[in-house]
Amino acid sequence: MTANLTETRPAAPVAAPAPAPAPARPVKRVVLEIVKFGVVGGSGVLVNFLVFNMLLHGLRWPAMTATVLASCVAMATNYLGFRFYAYRDRASRTRRQIALFFVFSGLGVVMESGLFYVGYHSLELTGPFGSNLVKALSIVLASAFRFLVYRTWVFQQDAHHTA
Repeated sequence: MTANLTETRPAAPVAAPAPAPAPARPVKRVVLEIVKFGVVGGSGVLVNFLVFNMLLHGLRWPAMTATVLASCVAMATNYLGFRFYAYRDRASRTRRQIALFFVFSGLGVVMESGLFYVGYHSLELTGPFGSNLVKALSIVLASAFRFLVYRTWVFQQDAHHTA
């Protein structure tokens, strides 16, 4: 039996490589970011409700004063949570970051307070249950705004963390 060592076989056609599946990492990162935002935001909501109920129902302060002050106290505590927990991997703390946080948080307080005003005064949901329901709804709506602006403009991704 003889073997022809110089014979070449035709190469099998090379199929184009299958496209690589899209990495799940960006989705996982956003989900983790939402969870961390929820943890910090949840603790801020507790602070918000505690201060609100203490002022409105405990000390009998005016409703709008109670909701604005409670939102401002929660905003201050949330900054620490976002900066050192939820977005600790983002750009380092700067005056610009702090200013943007408080500007956008202030806008969130205005949104939250406006929504609260409509429910509390216009819909006359003034009792303990109604006022807390209106407060909860106003927090949820304002939080959606806050999430988008915090991740987009306040706690921006560092260039070396995006790879």
